[in-house]
Parts: sequence; structure tokens; C-alpha cells
Amino acid sequence: MTTAIESSLVKCSKCQTLLLPNFFNTGELNPCPSCRALLSIEVFPAILIAPVAVFPESVLVEGESSCFYHPAKKATIVCEGCGRFLCALCDLELNGRHVCPVCLESGQKKAKFKDLENTRMLWDRLVVAVAVFPMLLFWTSFIGAPVALYLVLRYRKAPCSITGKSNLSFVVAGVLAVLQIAAWVLFISYLVTHKHR
Repeated sequence: MTTAIESSLVKCSKCQTLLLPNFFNTGELNPCPSCRALLSIEVFPAILIAPVAVFPESVLVEGESSCFYHPAKKATIVCEGCGRFLCALCDLELNGRHVCPVCLESGQKKAKFKDLENTRMLWDRLVVAVAVFPMLLFWTSFIGAPVALYLVLRYRKAPCSITGKSNLSFVVAGVLAVLQIAAWVLFISYLVTHKHR
């Protein structure tokens, strides 16, 4: 426990005294044991757990399976991507699948692993932009409104920001698109009826 605390380096902000876990996450102000400054410290519970190191076993018996990347280390599992033998150090578990570093990297480049996405199209924001910006010039809304309505219907269930999804953007964009289309329908019907008079 001491190693985990020392590695966390949680100190008093005033006198820099190393603080013990009984100061963490109490929800109250507690006096520092050295300078008596009142402190409220909130930390992730993982800070109290000492890191677990992975030490792959060495090959002891001649002919025993060894790691493709570390020939002196004992193989413990097979990569599900390429079939190479892997030691405990090279085994990368991803949603129950065991892959090697090379397969993980190539799978990320080819977008095979959805859990490793590092970019995401924010359709909710794009839809609002497509619905709002054409309104600045009346004639561009003739194209922008149907496109915005299509995007709302097509991508309303698509994953949005990793911080959370709000359907409000899609609702606002959909309402604006429908209103613009209705305005165009009324405008065209007005022109047609007055032209025939």
C-alpha cells in the first residue's frame, strides 16, 4: 500500500506533506497532519491500487512454444488475427479477443476494431449546420432543407460525441428543414396561383 501511495504523490497543497488514503474521498475538509491546512481531496479509487506488472515466463523446456516477438519467452496464447504465438507481454485483449500488437495496429488502421476509433463524425452538429446556414441566403435553402431532412432521417441513430448524445440537435434541424420546405411549397404555390390570374 505504501508503494501505491508514494507513486501517487498526493501531497498537501500548502506544505507538500505526503497524505495517507484516509484523507481521500471523505467529502469533508480534513486538517493536514503537518500544517493543519483544511483539505478536501477527491481521487480515483485506482490510485490506491498498486500497479500489477506482467512478467512473461521464460522458455524452460526445449521445444516448448515460444513467443513470436520474444523467442526466449514462453507462449501463453495464440493471436486471433494472425495465429502467431504470444507471451503474456504481447497478448493484447480487446473485448475478449486476443491479438498481437501488429494485428492491433493494422486493425486500427483498417477500422476493424470499433472500440479503438479515434475519430467520429458529429452528425448532430453537421445536420444543424446544414439546416441553419442555407437560411442565411433564401435561395440556398431550396437545396439545404431537403439535404438537412435527409441527414436527420439517415443519421439520427448514428453515434455522436463520446461525451454523450443529444437528440435535441436532430429535432431542431428536422423542424427547421420541414419549415423551410413548407415555406418553399407555399412560395411556389403562391407564384403558380398568381401567374395564372
